[in-house]
Amino acid sequence: MTLKSRALKHNTAMDKETIERLRKRASQHFLDSIAVKHEAEKTLPESVARGILAMVDCLKSGGKIMACGNGGSAADAQHFAAELIGRFERERQELAAIALTTDSSILTAVGNDYSYDDVFSKQVRGLGKKGDILIGISTSGNSKNVVKAIEVAKKLGMKVIALTGNGGGKIANLLDKEDIHLCAPSTRTARIQETHLVLLHALCDGVDHILLD
Repeated sequence: MTLKSRALKHNTAMDKETIERLRKRASQHFLDSIAVKHEAEKTLPESVARGILAMVDCLKSGGKIMACGNGGSAADAQHFAAELIGRFERERQELAAIALTTDSSILTAVGNDYSYDDVFSKQVRGLGKKGDILIGISTSGNSKNVVKAIEVAKKLGMKVIALTGNGGGKIANLLDKEDIHLCAPSTRTARIQETHLVLLHALCDGVDHILLD
């Protein structure tokens, strides 16, 4: 056996070991995600139902829904607004929704001239009104700009639907009985984000169910 063939045999064995190790890691992600979602299913559906009814009341009254978050939560805010403006699973009229994470000029101007902590709150103050809804998404529950946006929304008489994790953080303390808190039962950001996406889809589905069925 040549040195090259020995090396190839060694690498093939290593590849098999690596693939098996990575397979187990990938499998564990599925199992962990399932476990968190299973736990969420025990505690959150009633709050989701309340959130659906609040959104429907808002939209029927001519209000709008604003959403904000950072990083992956920013993507979730944009995803959610797109589902309402466009469609979720069935054709329907456009629904009034704005992601506060998309206007680069506003975000950079406010971030530069004031503070990044103000990039969402100033938009809520300028665009929001009583009867509107703010969806604030923060996996930690402590995102400063989301916290400030919620504080402004509360002052304007808006309802808040908060999607958090890690026990809710500072955001949990800002909410009252009129608000809806959807706190993913996990401390891992990836697991929280995965659960948030299911929650947002459940909200979209519920709105369509009320409006179309």
